[in-house]
Amino acid sequence: MITLPESDEALLRECEVDTFRSSGPGGQHVNKTESGVRLTHLPTGVVVSSQQERSQHVNKAIALRKLREAVEKLNYRAPKRVPTRPKRGAKERTLREKAQRSQVKQLRAKPRADE
Repeated sequence: MITLPESDEALLRECEVDTFRSSGPGGQHVNKTESGVRLTHLPTGVVVSSQQERSQHVNKAIALRKLREAVEKLNYRAPKRVPTRPKRGAKERTLREKAQRSQVKQLRAKPRADE
């Protein structure tokens, strides 16, 4: 189980922060400034990046949120499956319904020549 610090500053100290020029809409501003942020969480090796906004600070906050979500997914353990069986009454009811259905289908058939 991996625990993350509550504060963003402490979490950033555990990460390697890379900035890069983001692509996409935004024109000259996006092409000239390094507003994209990539965070590598060193203890787990999880890498997240954000280049959605024009501001590096906003992208860093988005990347931190994504990092917390990714580590939360790593911590998830599916509950143990408990196998179940149908009860005797349900089994009997199913067999009874199948027998009734079979009779209905047999009544649909054309009568044989010997009858």
